[in-house]
Amino acid sequence: MKNIVLIGFMGVGKGSVAREIVQQSDLVALDTDDIIESMENRSIKKIFAQEGEEYFRILERKVAQWLQKEVRGTLISTGGGFFKVPNLKKIGTVVYLSAPFETIHSRILAHPDAEKKLRKRPLFQDIEKAIKLYDERSAHYKKVADVVIDVSNKELADIAKEILKKVK
Repeated sequence: MKNIVLIGFMGVGKGSVAREIVQQSDLVALDTDDIIESMENRSIKKIFAQEGEEYFRILERKVAQWLQKEVRGTLISTGGGFFKVPNLKKIGTVVYLSAPFETIHSRILAHPDAEKKLRKRPLFQDIEKAIKLYDERSAHYKKVADVVIDVSNKELADIAKEILKKVK
């Protein structure tokens, strides 16, 4: 069975959607950022601060190689820039979770732990830069995706059902 790979901008809800899909299916979920944090024994924020973004992207490519070689039948949620790994399509069916920037930003700010959510995302610290990054990445997400799901104004349960229906 193929993997399902969730891509999309940081904060769009890839992790939340993954947890909901696990509840509705027999799939097991992995998160590429969690794998990287385990490999490095430090947070993404610290990796960015201490080593820089390029080092982090090297780690993403290393994880992508492992996923392609070793992981089957798994739901994989990814970091916002993971879509750039060269072997993305070989890992599994790529599902782009799409939403306007304003929707993503509003959701993060409305979260009970909003400060922590924002601190956890180094590339979201400067809102103008985050908007620019969103604009740069949006077309690329669509280009690499096998399936595009608009998650705006939808409940997690409905998003999960839609993904499972379109991917199976």
